[in-house]
Amino acid sequence: MVTVGIDLAAEAVRTAVAWLDWAAGRAQLVRVEVGADDALIVDAVMDAGKAGIDCPLGWPDRFVDFVTAHRSGHVRVPEGLAGRAWRRDLALRVTDQVVHEQTGLTPLSVSADRIGHATMRCAAVLAELARRGRPVDRRGAGVVVEVYPAACLKQWGLPYRGYKRAANLGELGRLVDRLLEVAPWLDLSEYESLCRASDDATDAVISALAARASALGLVTVPAAEQAEAAGTEGWIALPTTPLNRLMTEE
Repeated sequence: MVTVGIDLAAEAVRTAVAWLDWAAGRAQLVRVEVGADDALIVDAVMDAGKAGIDCPLGWPDRFVDFVTAHRSGHVRVPEGLAGRAWRRDLALRVTDQVVHEQTGLTPLSVSADRIGHATMRCAAVLAELARRGRPVDRRGAGVVVEVYPAACLKQWGLPYRGYKRAANLGELGRLVDRLLEVAPWLDLSEYESLCRASDDATDAVISALAARASALGLVTVPAAEQAEAAGTEGWIALPTTPLNRLMTEE
């Protein structure tokens, strides 16, 4: 199995793609591309056994309804609510709220934060995949699954904060050290130095690991009452087992 991890940003310059080849008791990082454009991303997903994308796959349903109502001048604030209380479901998807409940982390709001730009790009990528015969189930059942590296790291007991940006290369290096310590079967090969220099590359690797967890069924899935919203909004698959299960499960 080859799993792909995509750390998707609004522009190619901050986008990274990683390929992990799972064979012979090892997971080898066989390729990393930083500065990935849409064509490379689509090709990578088309050839993957499973691909984890670090980006929201959709917007909150209630936000979409809100914008539609606003366009026609029919916005109504729910009775008994004010301020943030009534805006919560506009800013956060069902999966975002579940992730917060389970991990204490709150994903960036796709409707109220700059990550919306990345999701616009993601929507175009998903559309191209559908045109090429690989439609995406936003709940994660198909080739693509939505992932959240920080939450994965926290679930696996690894450092999950403070490693972003050039000023924190020391913390990024410590994260890579801990990752290799916990997962001695992970071979970063000639790309280890890149992972230590680029948090985008490292997040792509984490996303590829999360894709493996999803392929093995070792992640959270929507409950029956969450499935409809997950189908349009997207669903963040959280690992449910220790990292070493990714290699021992076959």
